[in-house]
Amino acid sequence: MAKSPSVATNAAEEMTAFCGQNSLGQDVERILVPEHSIQDRIRGLGQQIDEHYLGKDLLLISVLKGSVLFLADLMRAISIPHEVDFLATSSYGASTNSSGVVRILKDLNEPIEGRHVILVEDIIDSGHTLAYLTRLFRHRNPASLEIVTLLDKPSRREVDIDLFWTGFSVPNEFVVGYGLDYNQKYRNLPYIGVLKPEVYQFTSD
Repeated sequence: MAKSPSVATNAAEEMTAFCGQNSLGQDVERILVPEHSIQDRIRGLGQQIDEHYLGKDLLLISVLKGSVLFLADLMRAISIPHEVDFLATSSYGASTNSSGVVRILKDLNEPIEGRHVILVEDIIDSGHTLAYLTRLFRHRNPASLEIVTLLDKPSRREVDIDLFWTGFSVPNEFVVGYGLDYNQKYRNLPYIGVLKPEVYQFTSD
């Protein structure tokens, strides 16, 4: 199982540059993972997936919406033939914490029976969503089922999840950027950053 590298913490120049282009960056307290570290890690994940699934019928399933940017870059880092499908779930709403109740908003377009499936996630914290999805998909009889996540919050875990590939482990803070949102904003930030508490405390009041 692949180990995740340590998270980069010194990215002041990157945050300053983006703040000048987009006011969303001003709501970020600090950068956890800068853009170049994300891309370097994704290239490494792509190489590992190439080796593991060579000659197999590979299907990547993106869990919308947060994993879209990760999926797009991961697809380009994988050189072997593969297909993609999309699944939409809901467990957060406008909250900063998962409710623990998973709803399927959009199911897959194609059957997965007999195929080698990778669930592509943006972040895993409590693990309830992924536990539900893995149970759901195993009943559909894939040849194999593994999980790749860009970010992992192990300190938030409430159920056991077997992660095959992890991009970065992050602390228990509310992170946004590179597809991750708060109230549908901040997805377009090119890095992973910690949202200032006053932003979500103010909007929650």
